Amino acid sequence: MNSPEPCALVGILDDGHAGLGDTARRRVAQADLVIGARRTLELIAPHLSPGAEQRAMDGQLGQVAEWARAAQHAGRRVAVLATGDPLCHGIGAFLIGKLGADAIDVLPTVSTLQLAFARLRLSWQAAKIVSVHSADSGEWAPGSPPGHSLYPLVQAAAGHALIGVFTSPANSPDRIARALISAGHGDDFRLSVAARLGLPDERVVDDLPLADAASRPFADPNIVVLKRVTPPEPRAIFGFDDADFVQRAPEKGLITKQEARALSLARLRLRPDSVVWDVGAGSGSVGLEAARLARHGHVWAIEKNPADAANARANARRLRAGNYTLCEGRAPDGLDAWPDPDAVFIGGSGGELAALIRLALARLRPGGRLVMNFVTLENLATATATLAEAGAAWDVVQLQASRSQPILYMHRLAAHNPVWIVSADKETP
Repeated sequence: MNSPEPCALVGILDDGHAGLGDTARRRVAQADLVIGARRTLELIAPHLSPGAEQRAMDGQLGQVAEWARAAQHAGRRVAVLATGDPLCHGIGAFLIGKLGADAIDVLPTVSTLQLAFARLRLSWQAAKIVSVHSADSGEWAPGSPPGHSLYPLVQAAAGHALIGVFTSPANSPDRIARALISAGHGDDFRLSVAARLGLPDERVVDDLPLADAASRPFADPNIVVLKRVTPPEPRAIFGFDDADFVQRAPEKGLITKQEARALSLARLRLRPDSVVWDVGAGSGSVGLEAARLARHGHVWAIEKNPADAANARANARRLRAGNYTLCEGRAPDGLDAWPDPDAVFIGGSGGELAALIRLALARLRPGGRLVMNFVTLENLATATATLAEAGAAWDVVQLQASRSQPILYMHRLAAHNPVWIVSADKETP
């Protein structure tokens, strides 16, 4: 028995049949089953064979692979229509994963993103490509979790100077502009929109300030291009001074000092994609530095003191920490809704230390780390006893740091309070 003919995965733009190459035209014309979005099928319908079946995949993307497989096994020729380049944030990877690489011939056309950059006369080989063509999560706000459809865009804005964005009717250019303004990037980028590419009413709007773009409508469908107009992020990734953080006044000093913060972050052993819990966030100093180290991960923080929580939010905005979510409340309340962490830092426990340790050990992913800071003997004793009861491997470092201070025309050393840094490992099965 001969193997079925591979499914033709054909890239197409809004100019329809006219924009296809000869091979793509032939495969579409020969197809017994043509699958595509309803508006794309309308573009191509006059050029199909008289007996060809058309099947709209709107709202049924998950069924496309099964439709194609069943038709192939029945000896029918199949063509699937996709926008632009199906392998660039398109259906291509999904179908190949379901049907296998040998079951598909990919016949791309120019990506709408590539076309948008061409209209803007911009080289795009260095661009970061982001798709927000997904479920509507509403407006983005500081602290939005990783599941928000605009989260990848806000993350990209923190580290890239040129971004190409596949939009959607919900995640439109104006909403994108508002998200970036909320994330603290209001003056960092200019926004360009290429709308209705390939159609008679195509329009390109270039170099808009975000505040302008945030309040005006744009024709759909469209592509957004973001260009950074300010210098790259001037702040370091790691090693902030204590004075860089907004702290509670007049009680400044209620912050994990730089020396203890640096050692604690080192003990957490963060990866670029780590999920981190910061319990007792205070001003947010540890969690926000962790967010910069785990740039492709996310930090979930909780703080019970309203004034400290407000400072942490202010610090998150100043540092443009798009991967940081702060919850105001008393741990462990609400932690059951957080994803399992790779690393947990406990800087304050609100009298629930033993329970928090047990919870952290239970929820940590295999190989994860728990790090805690203490300045009192009682909390140190509670922590080590709880860790011992749980059978966890742990160790303690006592950190005693002194900083130079001027005295007359000389300098002396002023000692900080000793800090015990307790670390424990979640065993790998």
